[in-house]
Amino acid sequence: MDGVTTGVRATARIVARDDGRGGTSLPVLAGEGPLALRRTRARGAEARVMLVGAMSGPLGGDHFTVEAAVGSGALLHVGSAAATIALPGQAKGEARYDIRLDVAAEGELHWLPEQLISARGSELSVSTRIDLAPGARLVYREEQVLGRVGEEPGRLTSRLTVTLAGRPLLDQEVACGPGAPGGWDGPAVLAGHRTIGQLLVVRPEFEARPTEAGILGEDAALSPLAGPGVLVTALAPDALRLRGVLNEALKTLT
Repeated sequence: MDGVTTGVRATARIVARDDGRGGTSLPVLAGEGPLALRRTRARGAEARVMLVGAMSGPLGGDHFTVEAAVGSGALLHVGSAAATIALPGQAKGEARYDIRLDVAAEGELHWLPEQLISARGSELSVSTRIDLAPGARLVYREEQVLGRVGEEPGRLTSRLTVTLAGRPLLDQEVACGPGAPGGWDGPAVLAGHRTIGQLLVVRPEFEARPTEAGILGEDAALSPLAGPGVLVTALAPDALRLRGVLNEALKTLT
């Protein structure tokens, strides 16, 4: 034994399909290692899945991947049982968390996990890619908490890429914590806040009736995209207030 410690590799996959009886089936619901999936009680035609962390992480050197594919006519809601906490680990190098979502025409996905917490000493790169067909519907929320109570954050890089019919709808990256480009915690970016979140809503109706840009409270903005989508970006001093802002925004958009 050479004493080298490597990180954990784990993948979870969800496939949702119209069951032909007014509901949504889940022909694929497979998790491994720290990524466990549980089907919960459906609501009407909507299938619901909970992502359950079976162990701590991601830690340094880990590589987690979550994939979800929603077929035409299917409705899928994905949440998580608790916040995800990025922690330092014994393995060297940053941890990676990849999310790959695909929604077919007339399919609908609500991706509403709990917060991602960047703990001191951690290094995490999050990559989310969402591919939408024309006529697909999406509600996507992400919330990031920089440090636990009373601690500085780790290094967190998060990129969100969304395509519609193969064309870019949104592509942005945020980097915070030690090693991030200077000014990330300055007045032009986080302005002293320690939580950042965004809500992306894509609905075909927005194509004909675009939503107007606007300010939501003191630290949130609504921005229509060049396509049938709306992005809400918000800052807050804590996770509770951040969730409140995003929930209010969601009520106005759906």
